[in-house]
Amino acid sequence: MILEALEKLISQTGYVNLGLGEAAMLLISFILIYLAVVKKYEPLLLLPIGFGVMLTNLPATGIMDPGGFLYHLYQGIDLAIYPPLIFLGVGAMTDFGPLIANPKTLLLGAAAQFGIFVTFIGALFLGFTPAESGAIGIIGGADGPTAIFLASHLAPDLLGTIAIAAYSYMALVPIIQPPIMKALTTQKEREVVMEQLRPVSKREKVVFPVAVSVVVILMLPVAAPLIGMLMLGNLLRESGVTERLSDTAQNALINIVTIFLGLTVGATAKAAIFLTWSTIGIIVLGLVAFAVGTAAGVLIGKIMYKFSGGKVNPLIGAAGVSAVPMAARVVQGVGAEANPKNFLLMHAMGPNVAGVIGSAVAAGILLTIFG
Repeated sequence: MILEALEKLISQTGYVNLGLGEAAMLLISFILIYLAVVKKYEPLLLLPIGFGVMLTNLPATGIMDPGGFLYHLYQGIDLAIYPPLIFLGVGAMTDFGPLIANPKTLLLGAAAQFGIFVTFIGALFLGFTPAESGAIGIIGGADGPTAIFLASHLAPDLLGTIAIAAYSYMALVPIIQPPIMKALTTQKEREVVMEQLRPVSKREKVVFPVAVSVVVILMLPVAAPLIGMLMLGNLLRESGVTERLSDTAQNALINIVTIFLGLTVGATAKAAIFLTWSTIGIIVLGLVAFAVGTAAGVLIGKIMYKFSGGKVNPLIGAAGVSAVPMAARVVQGVGAEANPKNFLLMHAMGPNVAGVIGSAVAAGILLTIFG
């Protein structure tokens, strides 16, 4: 009896049930954790995602099976709860003043979404369904919560791959964007010092989120969860009468939701689902989407440079992707490298914020058509 019990115990250990696929996924999880801890690439996201990948691929845990611990937490993604709550926190942390002061930067945010639709077409050619192609294309917006929101509706089977690709490319913004920015601009263009933005009144900052909510949601009702929560968070910040709520949204709430979202997104990346040719296609398409979005923003920035008589630095177009505020910081770094007197951060925040709105609008369009 003792031997039988011991044999049963050994047969149910993870060591006995560990396959090559699970071992490969554990290696991927270690790489994600390494990038987060050592390289500090989006650690708030990559660390819980990497750990979630590890947990779900340790054999015999049942952690993502119906009734398992992470299965219950995953319902926040399945029911599209976590992404809007992330947007609530992002809105509370973000100053929309640069966009209000220079509304022309909306064009840069819109241009950067071009990569979404180019990648959508590419995914169709690779054999993905229209709904799956829409979910894959949104990676080009460099907006993790939006990618998760759209994938959970259009392609839940691809959610883990899409989310990991989206957040990985967001983490690699400082590596991917500068070569594209430098290749498409001249030294003279990168040296342009832009004029200081005009002051934005409190009234403008309060009216803006309300007006955007009404206009965008009337146009795309399905975008209400993302746009509504983004603008509510910003209204909490700018109203001046809800300091406690604003502080909770941009600190405690977003931190808690980020942990749950990261863990459960990582836990969807099981070996049987992740280690496929379609995963490779999604990762490649995600890179194309991100590169095209960055390039489109810079090219529109070059057009604005010409029409403004050299007053607009085209580098700020690269911030039209939604990686807030990392993309704006990259623009600042490349601009300062070309001209130490250059301070582009606040100018880049305009298209950066526009990119967040633009990616949510793009998601709403795709969800309306294919949802």
